Amino acid sequence: MAAWDLSVTVEDLGPDAPPIVISVTSDLHIGRVILDVVQKTQLQRDWSDHALWWEQKQQWLLRTAWTLEKCGIHADAKLVLTPQHKPLQLGLPNGVTVRLCACFSRAVFHTVVEICKVLNIRHPEELSLLRPVEVKKKKKDKDHVQNIYDLTDVSLTSDSIPCLYNGMPVHFTDSPKAEDIYKMLSMCQPSPSPEALAKMYRPASIVDKTHIHTRWLDSSRTLMQQGVQQDDTLWLRFKYNTFYDLEPKYHISKLAQSESQNRVSGIEDLDCALQSLELKLEGDKSGTTDMIENMTAPELNDYLKIFRPKRLTLKGYKQYWFKFKDTSISYYKNQEERFGEPIQQLNLKGSDVSPDVNVAGQKFCIKLLIPAPEGMNELYLRCEDEQQYSQWMAACRLGSKGLTLADSSFQREKKSIQSFLSMQRSNSGDQSAQTSENINTFSLLSPRYQKKYKAKQLTPRILDSYQNVARLSMTEAILKFLQIWQALPDFGISYFMVRFKGSRKDEVLGIANNRLIRIDLGVGDVVKTWRYSNMRQWNVNWDIRQVAIEFDGNINMAFGCVTADCKIVHEYIGGYIFMSTRGRDRSDTLNEELFHKLTGGHEVL
Repeated sequence: MAAWDLSVTVEDLGPDAPPIVISVTSDLHIGRVILDVVQKTQLQRDWSDHALWWEQKQQWLLRTAWTLEKCGIHADAKLVLTPQHKPLQLGLPNGVTVRLCACFSRAVFHTVVEICKVLNIRHPEELSLLRPVEVKKKKKDKDHVQNIYDLTDVSLTSDSIPCLYNGMPVHFTDSPKAEDIYKMLSMCQPSPSPEALAKMYRPASIVDKTHIHTRWLDSSRTLMQQGVQQDDTLWLRFKYNTFYDLEPKYHISKLAQSESQNRVSGIEDLDCALQSLELKLEGDKSGTTDMIENMTAPELNDYLKIFRPKRLTLKGYKQYWFKFKDTSISYYKNQEERFGEPIQQLNLKGSDVSPDVNVAGQKFCIKLLIPAPEGMNELYLRCEDEQQYSQWMAACRLGSKGLTLADSSFQREKKSIQSFLSMQRSNSGDQSAQTSENINTFSLLSPRYQKKYKAKQLTPRILDSYQNVARLSMTEAILKFLQIWQALPDFGISYFMVRFKGSRKDEVLGIANNRLIRIDLGVGDVVKTWRYSNMRQWNVNWDIRQVAIEFDGNINMAFGCVTADCKIVHEYIGGYIFMSTRGRDRSDTLNEELFHKLTGGHEVL
């Protein structure tokens, strides 16, 4: 074959160095090209992490056994020999910024996995990288220098799980500086000052929230392919709000390991009891029918008020006689008609249940989103007092999971709700503590409350709430906080500006861990809700950048993204479905191939 010249720029020689020209043939392998270029540099260093980057095609040439002809490389190709791992400034979820070496040559998903291994963060599939929000700096902030912790010398020696030494990953024990940084990262950070909180970016509207989620990087492409350069700043954030470590089955498995002996004896007692019951049933078959007939699930019966939010209506709550049986709610005009046909029967299985409570204002409402052929029907139930609310709220939560009042978790759920209400109830037991003014209200409450109330009004309420959790251990207090956080109506929703097929106006699509939400942009009301459990398939038309989803009951909907790339929305849906496949037995193994099949789209194919 005829020889021709190929120019290769070597980053290690500096930005002003001319490219190295080597004579090649089309059947020359990529590995040989790298070797010839390295020999011409005459630099004695470790080149094992270097690879060729093709600028025109925006792709890495990582298959060193491929020939130039197979890669499609000709004399006009602009190749760069550059390290695959480069320094990156990374803003962590706790507000700390670190500088570490990240992989620029593999998919972002794998890069995040590597970063989480270095930082000793569990379940990296729940996190991803996004570009920081641009905030205009004031003149007086120009001299402010952010403290950045350097971890570029800290790296893993293999892809295996890092080992621990003296309570910390072994790769942090190479130097006292690295040990100090790890101790700083592993400890709870102090509350930011009011000045620092005021400088933090906070979305002012739902439109601002949609702009934040347009900044997520594509998990299927590399950092270089997405324009990220050496020493750029990115944010490492939790993207999918399905935290495996917060699931009850995770804590049950941990508890089961510590109490394995008691568990085994309990299982043996249970087996003996079941065998005894089986013998009794076989010995007295005549009484079996009567026994089963008497084993009916308990019911709830009481007067409640119901409200169905509709546009252009001023009708409020109306009182009916309600009956909760099995997993359904039926309501009648009054108590005397409870034996006839109900006005309506609502099956709560698969519904969304969220609180709408204000103890000080004696408001005890239950918000229900009930599955319907056209989406989700929204309604509110209003209770008279805390006792009635705790019973019906617990019943609705069990019904949404397909459980009846006979389930053993009913009483536990009711106590949990009562504990939640007690945190809102005023507690004046410690009047002396209410005189304290050393509370940073800015770090405990959102800006909307800061504008509505003064610090002197907020401090007593904060101290009252503190008395309700003061006796809890740190672990119990954290779990209680997380439980209340996850019960908030807007928990874990990512917003995108979209245009639904057949509509002439922009709307907002909310993506949660179990459902899709159509939101009216002007009013902010929920128009429809679709659950993943009813989803049959979803597709993306990459030519017109449109997402189409099919649900049970021949329900179809399609939309195009206005501000974000439809790939981000596609990745969100596939990512949440991937999270649902995680099980207790597979929690320590990450199926990266399955993740890319569900989120990569046509690029994977």
